[in-house]
Amino acid sequence: MNLPNLITLSRIPTMFLIAWLMYQPWFGAATLAFWIFIAAAVGDWLDGYLARKRNLVSIFGKLMDALTDKIMVLGLMIVFVEQGTIPVVWVLLTMCREFLVTGLRMVAASKGVIVSADKGGKTKTLTQLIAIGFLLFVPMLTTDFAYFFNIELSASTEIIHMTGLGIFILGTAFAVSSGAAYIWRFKDVVFEDTNK
Repeated sequence: MNLPNLITLSRIPTMFLIAWLMYQPWFGAATLAFWIFIAAAVGDWLDGYLARKRNLVSIFGKLMDALTDKIMVLGLMIVFVEQGTIPVVWVLLTMCREFLVTGLRMVAASKGVIVSADKGGKTKTLTQLIAIGFLLFVPMLTTDFAYFFNIELSASTEIIHMTGLGIFILGTAFAVSSGAAYIWRFKDVVFEDTNK
C-alpha cells in the first residue's frame, strides 16, 4: 500500500467524520467540517499528483480514486438532503449516474477493459466538490463566525448558499451528461454479445 493509495482511501473515513461534525451543535464543529473537507479535496488532487510524480500509477489507484470520490460526494449529499439543504431529486440523479457508471466499469473490467475517469467525469467531480465547499461554508459562517464576532451574516450567507446550489445544479448536469458519455463510449464493450 503506497502513499497515494493511502491518501485516496483516507477520504472514506474522512467523509464519516465530516458527516458527524455536520450534526454537532457545539461551537467550532461547522468550521472543522469545512476545513477537513477542504483537506480531503486537496488530497483528491495530491494522491494523483504523487502517483504520477513517483511513477506509482496503478489500476487499483485509478479505480479507488474514482470510487472514493463517489463515496465522499454521495455521503455528504445524503446529509445535505436530510438537513433540507438540497432537493433529493438532484442526489437521486447523481446516485443513478454513479451506480450506472460503476456497473459499467465492473462489466468492462470483467472483459479486461479499464474505464478510468475522463475529462467529463473529473469536471463533474470538481464541480460537485466546489458546490459542497460552498454549502459547508454557510453553517461555518452562520454558527461559528456570526457567534464569535457577534455580527449578522444572513444576507451574505444567503448569497453563498444560492451560489452553492447553483454550482450543485451545474454539477448534476455534468454528472448526467458525463454518465451518458461513458455509456455511449463503452457501449460496444458493455453490450457486446459474449455468446458469439
